[in-house]
Amino acid sequence: MTAPPPTTTHDQRPSKALLICLVISSALALVVLVFLLLEGGPAGFGVSAALAVTPLPVLLAAVLSLDRLEPEPKLHLLFAFAWGAGVAVVLAIVLTMAGQALFARAGYGPEQVDVAGTVFLAPVIEEALKGSALLLLLRRRREIDGLTDGIVYASMAGLGFAVVENVGYYLLAYGQDGLEAAVQLFVIRGLIDPLGHPVYTSMIGVGVAYALTRRNAFRFAAIPLGYLGAVLLHGLWNGAATMESLPALGIAYLVIMAVLIWLIMITVRERRHFVAKMAVYLPGYEQTGLVTPPDIRMLSTLPARRAARKWARRARLGRAMSDYQQAATELTMLHLRTEREGMDAGRFEAERDALLGAMARARRW
Repeated sequence: MTAPPPTTTHDQRPSKALLICLVISSALALVVLVFLLLEGGPAGFGVSAALAVTPLPVLLAAVLSLDRLEPEPKLHLLFAFAWGAGVAVVLAIVLTMAGQALFARAGYGPEQVDVAGTVFLAPVIEEALKGSALLLLLRRRREIDGLTDGIVYASMAGLGFAVVENVGYYLLAYGQDGLEAAVQLFVIRGLIDPLGHPVYTSMIGVGVAYALTRRNAFRFAAIPLGYLGAVLLHGLWNGAATMESLPALGIAYLVIMAVLIWLIMITVRERRHFVAKMAVYLPGYEQTGLVTPPDIRMLSTLPARRAARKWARRARLGRAMSDYQQAATELTMLHLRTEREGMDAGRFEAERDALLGAMARARRW
């Protein structure tokens, strides 16, 4: 027998709007890929798609590893990825071409138009479109409990955009100069700077998450500031690539890596803060018999959590242990959300009791 799934705050039904957007985004991504297949032929498309997808499992694992304590709903993560791969890509192509047409009509030459599209239009348009995935998730704002959540959702949108965009870039290189050119471009885009788009858009994710999780008077200013940061980073890299200057690329790369380290530091700091809060809130439930001091020690570190799940799998209780850990984590998150935002006592008690019930069902197994 297996333990029944717990009732947690992540078990809310997905909204119809979210499902509709997911379907539309996925369909648009498929349309773009089919168009590339028809344009480049099976051989070129096959090579390009393989190069674009090769680093994706590692990148996805890296992004999702940031959010292991309280994983986000899979449907929401899939939506962010599909939005980046579909709606953002299609609209970026259309709007960038329209912008370049305006530059051409203004009398600029082809080279100037290309530079304007790459250095100015693309960062402004693409970051707005990728970042809009975060704004669409505002209706599910309870899923964004900290800056880490904003980084994760933004990174998923960035990865979706990057994988489809890379297919196009590799296909173009393959069509012009063959396999060697496509592989050389893969080294730059897929190995040296594979996290470019996720890092750029994560600036917006930090801004949106800050606005949702803080209560100061200027919190919403973080959203345009995050967007500005994303545009500047994106424009810096595109400008350096357009110059084809190794020193310029090196400087841009170091700046992006510094931002990446900063983003990782944010997640580490939030994780430590969260673990400290678990040690504050969970002892208050020891009298229920659902939480013991060893449980709190187990829940407070990722290695201890993994060890507990490994033991539980050997005892054929893996699902129950995972359910218990998730419910206890969300109970702590409920306290944090109430502390930060305030919550009606009746609603708090209802959600608290549902989570305690989930913990009780898991412990019975």
